[in-house]
Amino acid sequence: MTRQVFCGNVPIGGGAPVSIQSMTNTNTRDPKATLDQIRRLAEAGCQIIRCAVPDMEAAEAMKTICKESPLPVVADIHFDYRLAIAAIKAGASKVRVNPGNIGSEDRLKAVLDEAKAAGIPIRVGVNSGSLEKELLAKYGGPTAEALAESALRTAEKVEAFGFHDLVLSLKSSDVPLNLAAHRLLSAQTDIPLHIGLTEAGPGDRGRLKSAIGIGSLLLDGIGDTMRVSLTGDPVEEVYLAKDILRALGLRKGSINLVSCPTCGRTSVDLENVAKTVQKALEPIEAQREALGLPVLTVAVMGCEVNGPGEARHADLGLACGKGKGLLFRKGESLHTVEESQMVEALLKLVEENLEMEREN
Repeated sequence: MTRQVFCGNVPIGGGAPVSIQSMTNTNTRDPKATLDQIRRLAEAGCQIIRCAVPDMEAAEAMKTICKESPLPVVADIHFDYRLAIAAIKAGASKVRVNPGNIGSEDRLKAVLDEAKAAGIPIRVGVNSGSLEKELLAKYGGPTAEALAESALRTAEKVEAFGFHDLVLSLKSSDVPLNLAAHRLLSAQTDIPLHIGLTEAGPGDRGRLKSAIGIGSLLLDGIGDTMRVSLTGDPVEEVYLAKDILRALGLRKGSINLVSCPTCGRTSVDLENVAKTVQKALEPIEAQREALGLPVLTVAVMGCEVNGPGEARHADLGLACGKGKGLLFRKGESLHTVEESQMVEALLKLVEENLEMEREN
């Protein structure tokens, strides 16, 4: 288990749930536009937000952003250590720095001292596109070993200054390389890890790479906080991050909807039934997530071959037949309903289950 740090009121590591991050793509110098986007991200389920701080004007705007943001704000700093110090004084809850481009060790130490005095963590990390020349020469390129060694070397450098509230990140756009590097790194440190797949790209291909890349890490038990990196509206990053955590059973309160792909034996419009159920479950799922309830599995199955078994193994289930559906709860068959009443009857079971969980 990794050790724990806090970004604002959000715990990172130490067995805490994996937190979801994103990054604004507004001009940080414009506090209103940036705060508007942060509020949209918060509504979508983001828990930590990062803002680029490219100059002192942006650092000055961080005073307003940090004060009014509903989420803890991370300042993203490159090249100028003075920007990091200014962002910390502006109220940042965490600072992301790259020691490789922040300047001399004295400048890095000045940032660490300021963060330590403010009681906030620092995220440091490496990227396959900015590895040290000597490591590229040693390993013949940006290999998993080179990435892991660079991250560990960076952590040792920071901790040598007596600063231990660290989060490490290590990112590549190559899915297998990203996984291999994280496996090497996580086996050698207890520092909390910020995971992701850098520069995943736009659209479905970016979503697919992110789901595989981040999901494989989480299945290995690697990762304390995460960001999906897509080209476009950052709100879409948050939605995908939530979906990844739900699919892995790592998001409390989520509803795992199981439905079959249909075949020639299917005698109902299962696609429409499943989509209708999915849409109707969204507000119920939001309530469950707010309450931190256990994951609930709901099955909607289309024929007599696997339908009854899958529905019986779910917490709540519906096995559809010709013109009728059989309802299940916790492995027990309840009763049949007419096809026109199937969705309503299943949703009633879900709502009743929510009320029972609330009472308990």
